[in-house]
Amino acid sequence: MGSPSSMSRCVLVLVVLLLGSTVNAQLSADFYARSCPQLPYIVNRAVHSAIAKEARMGASLLRLFFHDCFVNGCDGSILLDDTSNFKGEKGAVPNKNSARGFEVIDAIKSEVEKACPGIVSCADILAVTSRDSVHLLGGPYWDVKLGRRDARITSLSAANNGIPPPTSNLNQLISRFSSLGLSTKDLVALSGGHTIGQARCTNFRAHIYNESNIYAGFARTRQTNCPRVSGTGDNNLAPLDLASPTYFDNSYFKNLVQKKGLLHSDQELFNGGSVDSIVQGYSANLRSFAEDFVGAMIKMGDISPLTGSQGEIRKNCRRAN
Repeated sequence: MGSPSSMSRCVLVLVVLLLGSTVNAQLSADFYARSCPQLPYIVNRAVHSAIAKEARMGASLLRLFFHDCFVNGCDGSILLDDTSNFKGEKGAVPNKNSARGFEVIDAIKSEVEKACPGIVSCADILAVTSRDSVHLLGGPYWDVKLGRRDARITSLSAANNGIPPPTSNLNQLISRFSSLGLSTKDLVALSGGHTIGQARCTNFRAHIYNESNIYAGFARTRQTNCPRVSGTGDNNLAPLDLASPTYFDNSYFKNLVQKKGLLHSDQELFNGGSVDSIVQGYSANLRSFAEDFVGAMIKMGDISPLTGSQGEIRKNCRRAN
């Protein structure tokens, strides 16, 4: 048995190691303050340029972050291309022919690697990009917690099963968000991200033709560019927010109150259920929505990040090192 002094030294070392591992497991807004101080400027410049070319791109970049975090956590796995060893998330039903913005992330990663090689993860670039997309389209700004590392593999089946489809009912939405540690208020606030962006006809056809919880005039308007017959015009687009599809505000919730939600899953948030009052609150108070959206985005960004020695820092976001 060791001496008291040697035992004390062992305990001290153990405490230091445990504290170190705890620190490594935590994300922080100043994670790259010394190792890559240029990161915020590089990302903001690139996102600004991308949105200037196409305002819709902001919504696409925000959606990438959502879909990444909902599949095995915020680990940049959605950015991986298929390999001979696995089929990735890009080919999953929620992403195929709709997930976009990968080239923007590639360009940002290239610039970041020039400035501080091997330091910044693709997962963190995606997190900052989503914040800048929201802010540049008129939405709130927040300090993004950083320090994530990148996954080496991904899963087609996990993406097919992990991302709520537009046919989801309210109970299914609440259940999925709850399984990730997100509350019903988080669900509604994050759904407010649909105040920007567009959806494909195939994702809202059933809602505008077959369902009653929709304003008839709105349904007719959407039917003009989305034929009833499946396979015809499937990729035709319509704005998720009829009022201001390229500006981040609370019009999405005003639409829901008027039964003008484009997706079935959108209108489920205002359909006589348990979250109607939250929708009404956000429709009347932009500040309340913005504050809760920021809190929910930070919370979502905390879903199962890889930290410390887990994963890697990819040199190319499309493939593992």
